[in-house]
Parts: sequence; structure tokens; C-alpha cells
Amino acid sequence: MFELVVEKTIAAAHYLRNFRGPCERLHGHNYRILVFLTGDRLDDAGMLEDFGEIKKALGGILDRFDHYNLNDLPEFRDLSPSAENIARVIGDGLARHPFERGRVDRVQVWETPLQAATYYLPR
Repeated sequence: MFELVVEKTIAAAHYLRNFRGPCERLHGHNYRILVFLTGDRLDDAGMLEDFGEIKKALGGILDRFDHYNLNDLPEFRDLSPSAENIARVIGDGLARHPFERGRVDRVQVWETPLQAATYYLPR
């Protein structure tokens, strides 16, 4: 089994719905997003997937989030943009991308250098 990891950072604002505390107010993070793809079959070049293709697919999702208030976006209109839900939205979006050999296994969203949420995609 092989695993690939791609990382991207974005800056975005959000506030948590149905939450009591400082995070119910508008605030921002420099999010660090890690995407993990797994698979057991390599191509003739010895690669599971082209890193460029993974970055392109991830960028297609994150470019819509970067420097926005996540609460204003359609993905979070009815869904509180917690780190857990952000990871799920990214993971589910990437799962629809037709990677050749790898599959998205999980997505981590780091809100700060000390705390993250991980979403494991269903098998």
C-alpha cells in the first residue's frame, strides 16, 4: 500500500453556529489542509498519482474558500464551518475527482499549529 500527501494553505474567516464562546464571533484562520491518497498499484513511471493532478483537484476546491467568509459560501449555507465540516466538504469534493489509481483516504484541516480535525472518507 502506498500513501501520498499533498498540503495547501488558505486564509479564511468563519464563525461557528450553535456554539457559545469566542468562536461564535467572526474570526479567521490560516488553515493548513493535508490530503492523503492511498492505493496499491503504481503506473509505469512508478507513481500512484501525479502530484500535480492532486494539487489541481484540491486547488479547484480551496480556491473557492481562500480569503472568503466560509459562512457566506453555498457549501456552508446550512452547515457550520467547523474544522470537522471543512474537512468533510473537501474530502467529499475530492472523492468525486476521477483519480486513476489512488483514492482519497482522509483529509486533515489544521486551524492552528496545535489543533486539527481529520475526516476519513467512507470506503
